[in-house]
Amino acid sequence: MVPGAHDPGVPGGLGTLRVARARLGLVRVRTIELRILAAALAGLWLVAFGLILGGYRPGGPVDILVGVAAAGPILIAIAALAWPPVARGDRAFAAIAWLALAAMLLLVPSLGGLVGQLTGRGLQTPMPSLEAAYPWLVALLATGLFAGLGLARQRLGETALRRRRLVLGTGLGIAMVLAAGSLFSTVAIVNELALGDRPAIASRFGPTDPDLEPPPCNGVILYGPTAVLDLRMDSSLDGQFAGQVAIRGIRHGTDVRWSGFAATRLTLGQHGITRIADRTWEQAPGRPWVRAEPGRGIGVDLDRTLLLVALTPANRAVAEDRGISFIEGARARSCRIAADGTMIRDALPEVELLVGETDISRWRGEVDYWVFADGQVGQVDGQISGPAIDLAENAVIASLRFRITAVDRGLPINVVPPTR
Repeated sequence: MVPGAHDPGVPGGLGTLRVARARLGLVRVRTIELRILAAALAGLWLVAFGLILGGYRPGGPVDILVGVAAAGPILIAIAALAWPPVARGDRAFAAIAWLALAAMLLLVPSLGGLVGQLTGRGLQTPMPSLEAAYPWLVALLATGLFAGLGLARQRLGETALRRRRLVLGTGLGIAMVLAAGSLFSTVAIVNELALGDRPAIASRFGPTDPDLEPPPCNGVILYGPTAVLDLRMDSSLDGQFAGQVAIRGIRHGTDVRWSGFAATRLTLGQHGITRIADRTWEQAPGRPWVRAEPGRGIGVDLDRTLLLVALTPANRAVAEDRGISFIEGARARSCRIAADGTMIRDALPEVELLVGETDISRWRGEVDYWVFADGQVGQVDGQISGPAIDLAENAVIASLRFRITAVDRGLPINVVPPTR
């Protein structure tokens, strides 16, 4: 019998026992909670694994191995499930739990992007750009640290100094992340290099047949009967970032619907336009969709308006042919024309979100457009700059850039009225 453990005559004996039991119960509860988080993490990484293993089939000698190599993060999450990183302190426990939650918050939207990439006839390679890879890398790092701290606790014991467990756990986590990331990247890059001399099977931008010749810059070009649209715009004052607009939409003939977020000196929030035949709806920050006055939807077609106003035969008569390029596997002719502020405002009325009613007629720049083998324009980039006196008192030069893409042209698209 342990002296004082059950002896009522010993002051504090029962209290000590109750405290020990309470701590033991707390550890058990936290262990269950962390295992639930680890199981959720493993489930999300399993979804990513399944998508790549089942959906990535561009050909190549090791395309199946790319999917197999994506299993690394699952093993890391399973390690956290077997040996959860339990901490007794409230702050330490909260920090560890947030590692898993942060990884899950990053994985959910990233999985949506992966589905779009694999089903949207996009890139052959699963290796994203640095910007797109950032959430995956952070999620993998958070998963690795989460599992590493659990392995360190299992290795050193729960009585080891917290600093030793933290150092060992961080080291183990980083090692697992490097191993999983390096394996996947190596296999994916090897397979991509093996496909370097092969045309893409399909592309959301247009035909991939290398025997098809895109029309000349000053030839007959068209806009797609339907299109999925994406517009990115930003502005700067004396080289300093001043605002950004991101818009996504769809178009079927002259019917169009788009919405997006603007963060500029003039507005902050959600904007949108829907036009079906002669009916138009509008969305503004803090307001739902409402019927707009007649004529409000004129010129909001994005790619269609840009082609009809800026890329006219007269403007393209002296276009600069910059050669043939490939965009996501689709062959296109790259062309450039000169542009001014009046042309850009008429062709892309959405620039109002960045510059308002400011007179930009003296602004000058250029517009690059890509004509694909189907004779349609799938991407347009532009930039103009000019005096900033009407935009800001202390600024000298203002600049505006934009990129609009029109993909999946010709596929069935139905524009429906917005719901409130």
